[in-house]
Amino acid sequence: MDRRQFLKTSTAAVAAMGAGTAPWRAAQAQATPIKIGLLAPLTGVVASGGKEMVEGVQFYLDQVKNEMGGRKVELVIEDDASNPDTALQKARRLVEQGNCHMLIGNLLANTGLAVANYVKGTGTPYFIPIIAADDLTQRARIKNVIRVAGYTASAFTHPFGDWCLKQGYKRIATISQDYTFGHEQCGGLAQVFTEGGGTIVQQFWHPLNTADFSPYLGQLAELKVDAIFAMETGADSTRLIQQYASFGLKEKTPLLMAMNGTDQSVIRTIGPECEGIVAAAHFAEGSDVPTTAKFEKEYEAKYGKIPSLYGFSMYSGMMWIDAALKKIDGKVEDRETFIETVLKTELDNSPLGKAVKFDDYGNPIYDVYIRKVVKRADSKFWNVPIETYPNVSQFWKYDPATYLKQPPYSRTFQGIKKA
Repeated sequence: MDRRQFLKTSTAAVAAMGAGTAPWRAAQAQATPIKIGLLAPLTGVVASGGKEMVEGVQFYLDQVKNEMGGRKVELVIEDDASNPDTALQKARRLVEQGNCHMLIGNLLANTGLAVANYVKGTGTPYFIPIIAADDLTQRARIKNVIRVAGYTASAFTHPFGDWCLKQGYKRIATISQDYTFGHEQCGGLAQVFTEGGGTIVQQFWHPLNTADFSPYLGQLAELKVDAIFAMETGADSTRLIQQYASFGLKEKTPLLMAMNGTDQSVIRTIGPECEGIVAAAHFAEGSDVPTTAKFEKEYEAKYGKIPSLYGFSMYSGMMWIDAALKKIDGKVEDRETFIETVLKTELDNSPLGKAVKFDDYGNPIYDVYIRKVVKRADSKFWNVPIETYPNVSQFWKYDPATYLKQPPYSRTFQGIKKA
């Protein structure tokens, strides 16, 4: 055999061998675990919620035998410490050192925004079942930052403002933690409430981890309002509810709260001070919807406590991701296809009992419950729906293009219509 014939034969053999091993290499890639980086505040002011985020993820993975999209899952957990700088540092570690295929989690808006800005440059899929900063699915959307089982902060307080008007409330004051989530939840309620003829008498903003609310409560008591809306998370919520009652305001002025204010991570730690508080959310653990009741019972049997919003959201987020991965045979390495598939996937068979899909901006559309804290027969407290607003858009009843022309809700812009 001459040299040219030898080279021709050898090249063909190598090509044939490469073609033969391509499926093997693909199979090997599929056999490696999907690495998921979970960011949660396991220390800091909202640590109670962070621990339940981890439980929600692990609860789902236990049910699917630690396999999603036909591949084993390796879960890597990092504590963001309720701090944006720490969250950014941990996200980098998960992506650049841990080689995670995706990130999921964070609780506080400021930590989520820090991570979102980071993955904007890396292209890493980042799933946010809890981070609710409005603009992440509005004016500053990042395609690889996806609200699986998530929500915008103002989406549920828009209908809450409408509900307040229907109760005959004309004058409301607000008190809130002074950061993005608080600004947006208060703004959603304030805009709809004032456009409907109501008045926001005064707004109070306080730092995270406020120990003593008496200076605020003293001023609130003097305002003579029909109701007070409070946006509190974690330990701040516990303290405000307890001090509101001990200050004598509970019997005088109805306390309305953002959904995180009466979350299970808060109300299971206190007594009758929380009873009767009304909040708006897409999830009510005391609902009699069969799939919700089933989830609640199974979760309580496993963890010995009623599921929180955080546990539910992370569980449902993992369910949504898994549904998309099944459609692409677990090929998470193809980021573009993965992200497109998630956005086209509807969440069904979830604890909500109703299929949920994304709007054109990548935000889920939910039924919103107005829920009230009531005592169960076993003396535990939970949130029970008292009214439902179906198919609520993050833009409420506004035209999206018109809505997006107004500034995002902030401490200086609350959407308040002047009388």
